[in-house]
Amino acid sequence: MPPRAPLNWGLLPSSFLLPSTTHSILPRIPLAPVPQPSHTTVRTIKSTNKPRPDRFAHSPSKPALKSTSTSALARKAHSTPLRTGLLAQKRGMTALFDPVTGKRQACTVLQLDRNVVVAHKTRDKNGYWAVQVGAGDRQIGNLTKPMVGHFAAAGVSPKRWVVEFKVRGKEGLSVGVGEGLGASWFLPGQWVDVRGISRGMGFAGGMKRHGFSGQPASHGNSLTHRAMGSAGGSQGSGSRVLPGKRMPGNMGAERVTVKNLKVMQVDEANGIVVVNGCVPGPKNQVIRVQDALGKPWPKGPMSKEEVVPVSLVMAPVVEQAAA
Repeated sequence: MPPRAPLNWGLLPSSFLLPSTTHSILPRIPLAPVPQPSHTTVRTIKSTNKPRPDRFAHSPSKPALKSTSTSALARKAHSTPLRTGLLAQKRGMTALFDPVTGKRQACTVLQLDRNVVVAHKTRDKNGYWAVQVGAGDRQIGNLTKPMVGHFAAAGVSPKRWVVEFKVRGKEGLSVGVGEGLGASWFLPGQWVDVRGISRGMGFAGGMKRHGFSGQPASHGNSLTHRAMGSAGGSQGSGSRVLPGKRMPGNMGAERVTVKNLKVMQVDEANGIVVVNGCVPGPKNQVIRVQDALGKPWPKGPMSKEEVVPVSLVMAPVVEQAAA
């Protein structure tokens, strides 16, 4: 049992408990100082379990991360590109020989169409760092008045597509508003990530959409060879179809990211960037091209003044190969 509080012996009771005849003599009686308890009693239990680490900490041996917007940006810094990306259109596929391996590689041709920086998003005003890029061309009569004012404030012509590319910090805003970027923003040999909307295929069955093997072709099976089969159990699973069940439905027409594509060739005059591998979407699909997150950051330009024509970059390589 916890210790009891000490009793106040030798103290007079409260005045309202005393008779009225003693009220006149109370001021004459010297009062001793009231003793204060030496400790404060707290009734609790002693736990035998060790304290568990915070489940919001990124490591049990480290303190929990702060739940602030600044800390959130710090946690995402390692996966945020240093510089902005660009918008391109998928023109088709071709084949090139890799100069390193000597193998014939399937490649996709991407064409950049008048990429211009429209606006900057800053940490103080918008809560994050980003570069707003516009591409293409559009008639001013097909724009809303807010967008007309937005382009007029930036001093650029109306753009058909406007996309934001997040950057790590203020150094990613080195490209000023109104400056254009071309194919030389990417260097041959670097790695990029591409994002686009996949080709829509309409309604598809389970075999085409999810790769189901189908049901047996014989042994009593009648007209259910490509059917999905059972959609869920009865009493064991709650007599219902669980959420997320793979079933027939609309296939494609969703955002797809293809990572770590190598830049094979760059044509600054025609705005063409050739990447190794496939790119989501049909021809003329708008594609977002940005530095790859899974590879070391390229030593590319960070501003318009640092952009070097690809012909000058490839000249030493050609001379060395000829020698």
